[in-house]
Amino acid sequence: MAVRRRIVVRGRVQGVFFRDTTRRRAESLGVAGWATNRADGTVEVVAEGEPDAVERLVDFLREGPRRADVDDVDVSEEQPEGLSGFDIR
Repeated sequence: MAVRRRIVVRGRVQGVFFRDTTRRRAESLGVAGWATNRADGTVEVVAEGEPDAVERLVDFLREGPRRADVDDVDVSEEQPEGLSGFDIR
């Protein structure tokens, strides 16, 4: 059974390959969704997949790639839409 999470990541998360690293991690976990930079300097991620895989991606987002400095992560549950693939928007 798939789950869906919307994650907003705050901190130094733009300009540090956050979205691309997230895409690669999501693909390796079999998680679908997307990541986008928001005008307020945060990164928003939607992730759908098996509960354990989505949780592992959320754990990664709490740390981010090496050059990132994550201050806060908000996670909310949503109804899965049946997404496939992972896009950078």
